[in-house]
Amino acid sequence: MPDTGFPPIARADARILILGSMPGQKSLAARQYYAHPQNAFWRIMGELVAADDSYEQRCSALTSNGIALWDVLHRSERPGSMDADIRADQSEINDFQGFFDRHPALSRVGFNGQMAAKLFRQLVDQQLQDTIEHIVVMPSTSAAYASMPYAEKLRRWRDFIKAN
Repeated sequence: MPDTGFPPIARADARILILGSMPGQKSLAARQYYAHPQNAFWRIMGELVAADDSYEQRCSALTSNGIALWDVLHRSERPGSMDADIRADQSEINDFQGFFDRHPALSRVGFNGQMAAKLFRQLVDQQLQDTIEHIVVMPSTSAAYASMPYAEKLRRWRDFIKAN
């Protein structure tokens, strides 16, 4: 049975969109993006935009800093939480055309890991991809991506979020 992701966290004035692939099982159960306690996403965002209190306050900190958060996939079959287990042939992408139309100030997209970028490139129309000025694959904040130290992940995310 496929899992269904979450709606975007975004204000109309968003300039940056961070895209994951699909929420993991802990996130789906908690109904919160990046709910796994070992995922470094909220720790990194806490250092960059003071997103460090309740989930609602974290989301508010993102949006007040012009950052939107979403996933590439709206629905997907994936046993467990590993991105490598996503069944792309059993997946449905989110409505990016509608999202980009409603968020005209978007100029940067950062993928939280390689799989999100791969799915976006594979499943989203190329013309739509070409409307974004700056697309970057960021190091995954997942604990499963342990080959890069936290300090380096933080530096790269800072460079992306703070870029003009």
